[in-house]
Formats: sequence, C-alpha cells, structure tokens
Amino acid sequence: MNASITRRGLVAVGLGLPLAIPAVVRARVAEPLRLRCSLDTVPSHSRNAGVRAFLKQFEAAAAGEVRVELFESGQLYPDLAVSKALLQGQVEMAVPGSWTLTGLIPNADFFQIPTLYGRTREEVHRVIDGSPGRLLAAEISQKLRVQVLGPWLDLGFFNWYTTRKPLRSLADLQGLKIRNAGGAGQAWRARFFGAIPNTTALPDVPLALSQGTFDGIATTNETIASGQFWESGIAYALEDHQFVGVYIPLVSLAFWNRLTPDLQAKMTALWTDGIGRWRADMAAAQDRARETMLTHRVSFAAPDADEIAATRKRMLAEPDGATAGVKVSPELLAAIKAAVGNAT
Repeated sequence: MNASITRRGLVAVGLGLPLAIPAVVRARVAEPLRLRCSLDTVPSHSRNAGVRAFLKQFEAAAAGEVRVELFESGQLYPDLAVSKALLQGQVEMAVPGSWTLTGLIPNADFFQIPTLYGRTREEVHRVIDGSPGRLLAAEISQKLRVQVLGPWLDLGFFNWYTTRKPLRSLADLQGLKIRNAGGAGQAWRARFFGAIPNTTALPDVPLALSQGTFDGIATTNETIASGQFWESGIAYALEDHQFVGVYIPLVSLAFWNRLTPDLQAKMTALWTDGIGRWRADMAAAQDRARETMLTHRVSFAAPDADEIAATRKRMLAEPDGATAGVKVSPELLAAIKAAVGNAT
C-alpha cells in the first residue's frame, strides 16, 4: 500500500497537481490574545455581572482574536494588589474600586473629601463624568500604564454596618473598630466620628468579622448581601450615604497596544454603550440588597438630610477638613467644587 501511495504521489507531481500537505507542516493560525480579568468580589455581585456581560460581548466581537478569562472572588488578586499586577503584566484587565488605587495615586481618594459627603448619585456623576474624572483618568493612565476604558461603574453608596453594637445615629460609631476598603479619606472619616479605622482586603472580611477582629465595616448594601455577611454577624446598618463608590475599568497598555485599532474601538464602544445600563443595574441591585438584608433581620437607621448637611459643614470646619487628609491636587479640588456648584 505504501508503494501505491508513493506512485500516486509521483504521478500527481508529474501532472503538476497539488499534493495534500500534512497537518504538521501547515501554517499555524495565530494564537488568540489572552485577556485575564481579575475581580475580588463574588460571582453574584453586580460588578461581576456587568463585567462578565461586557467580556462575553467583547470576546464575541473579537471573533477568535481574543480569549477571555474572568477570575472572581480574588482568585488571582484582591483589588488592593491588582494595580501592581497590571503594571507587571500579570493580568490584562481589572475594574478596581477607586479607593484601592490610592497607594499609588493619592488623587484617586478624592471621593472621600467632605465636599462629597452625603451627595446624591447625580451630583457624583457630574464629578466623575466631567472634568474631575478626566483629570484622574489621565493620571491613572500615566502612572499605571493602563488604558482607562471609559466611564466608571457605580458600586453605590457606602454606609456603616456593625455586628453587636446597634447603630441608631452617627454618635453610635464612637469607639468602634471599623474596617474600611482603603485610603486616607475613609480612615479620616472613621476618626471624625470617633471610630478606629482598619483596612482589610475584602476576601478576608467575613472571617475577621466572625472572629471579632473589628466591630463593623464601611461598605455597601450590595457587598453585604452578595457576601451574605449576616452569616458573619452583621446585624445593624446606618445609611449616611457617606460616598458613592465607583469601579474604574483598566486595561494594561501591554495588552491594549497588541489589539488592532478596530478591536480597540470595539472594546471602547462596548463598554461605553453598556455603562448606562450597568449603572442602573447596580442601583437596582443596591435596593434589592437592602430588601434581602431586611429579610435576614438586619436593622436599618439613617440620618436625615439636615443632619447630613450639618455633618458635612462640621467636617469642612476641621483643620484639614477641605481634604480630609487626602492628598488632592489643587487643580482637582477646584474642579470638584465647580462640578458640585461650590455648595457645602
């Protein structure tokens, strides 16, 4: 049989016919680019849902040129460490909270300044979608060597949550050890209310709560519900809407520059087209989370609008009240005040 095959091959060559080329010597199709995206929240979290939908859309639009991998629940990195991972090329994309970038970029903590304490979502959107947001995005891009993909994703309002100590007013925070997500501003605010600040990465919070490492945390209803933190002891909530947390979509330049201009445009367009829907989904998720917490007997209280305004005024009257210990550049501070109308 081998001789017969050989003779047929020779006849084909003699007639100028093409021979079948063995698969092992065929030109290889280029391997798709690998896009690893790191999130430290659990799969049920609304951030994960929005980012998961975006990545699925982008992989489809890339038509085999990009292979997406989503790592959740801090499988690769907590958000507090992901900016370094982006710099070192260990992940291609992350959507960290602004507060986790403050170690490298102090201006990213601007959400904590008293001018923004207790502001509405609409007021905060004027800040992040306007000049202040553009100033910070340019700084992040330069210092972390990343592409800021587009508008920022809301997490929602941060509030106070405790295990054993009931919260009926802001005065009840006195003396409590409160975990925060990071940054000088959150620590300053805890101390302003007489609490003791603590910073712990989110994946470590449930165990620390259950062991009494701290008395409570500053976070959002959605984070409490998605992590089922009532199982770790959370029983009380005080909703002062101290700031709106946002997630900033970052793509490493090492990956971004390997994309064709067409894929860069598609990636940007998909994020920008979806941001309005994802923000609305996040707001709805916060409302659902509150209802879920009520079913698990978490007790809620909230200061009224007059108390929020009076508290903001007292904060601003502190010796470092304009910035709450945050190293905000004068240019950025002026842009923020202009965006909220210089109101206190």
